Amino acid sequence: MKLYEDILTKAFRDIVETQCYQALQQIQAIIENDDLSDFDCVEAIVRVFEKMGSDGGSRHDF
Repeated sequence: MKLYEDILTKAFRDIVETQCYQALQQIQAIIENDDLSDFDCVEAIVRVFEKMGSDGGSRHDF
């Protein structure tokens, strides 16, 4: 059972790291986009988090 847990832990870690890296790339592209207003930039970043299954909480209540 220990080997099974180790394999699952590594697979889970790899998935999370990949998703986090992709999210960071998306956020970087958003920040570098001079066509976006500050509001639109923040909105786009929040959408990246929402795609990952997170949300803006009470801070994104507009």
